[in-house]
Amino acid sequence: MAPTILAQLSDLHIREPGQLVYGRVDTAAFLRQAVASLQRLKQAPDAVVITGDLTDLGEPAEYAHLAELMAPLPMPVYLLPGNHDDRVALRRSFPSHAYLGEGEFVQYVVEVGDAALVALDTTVPRDSGGALCETRLAWLAETLERRRGQRTIIAMHHPPFRTFIGHMDRIGLMRGAQELEILVARHPQVERIICGHLHRAIEVRFGGTIAASVPLPAHQVDLDLADDAPSMWSLEPAAFRLHAWSGTGPMVTHLAFCGSFEGSHSRTSVAV
Repeated sequence: MAPTILAQLSDLHIREPGQLVYGRVDTAAFLRQAVASLQRLKQAPDAVVITGDLTDLGEPAEYAHLAELMAPLPMPVYLLPGNHDDRVALRRSFPSHAYLGEGEFVQYVVEVGDAALVALDTTVPRDSGGALCETRLAWLAETLERRRGQRTIIAMHHPPFRTFIGHMDRIGLMRGAQELEILVARHPQVERIICGHLHRAIEVRFGGTIAASVPLPAHQVDLDLADDAPSMWSLEPAAFRLHAWSGTGPMVTHLAFCGSFEGSHSRTSVAV
């Protein structure tokens, strides 16, 4: 049986055409590379989810640029806001994405194969850190209760766990992480909590499941576990994640690098 595949990108930080992040990083070029990498996969994903920081400044022109860059992908693409995004501009820029809704928060449930992808809004306007208030947690509790027995993936921007990267932990999920962990522990159907924000691949046991962040198609945060480490970035290899499952088996997550590389070569030795 062929697996269902959900691709996860995050923290695209798209600017207007011709503009660079930090005056140096062409995030649009990196996203084009990621899209091309998705198109080259031997098995096409059934859907793509982008876990926040879609743009760098939350401007309508940036969202228009993002839509143009993602247009070559034939599968559904699901968007979440991050701390660099603007909910109003996001919704206005993607009117065909009805799942984005009209409420205070951008929270929704969509089906990917036989699984529920549950998008949880952690953003706080004008704040780099995130939060889960009583309203958002109550929505999640009701959603999970209705879908007991259905494989579930929770997608959110801010990670609910400590990373030991001091400057990132200080702008992580500042409120609601403990309540989220208690809630998730009551729902064993939650296979993954998938996050962005950290600009690195990090995995943690959380609430009886796995919570993980994804690296970027562009720049990564430096791997420095000092509490007082400076906020630095580098152009380590760009990557994304593929979450795959089939039948009643467990979900398997792969890390896929962006770009084209030498190969593939047969591993069969031929005697001469």
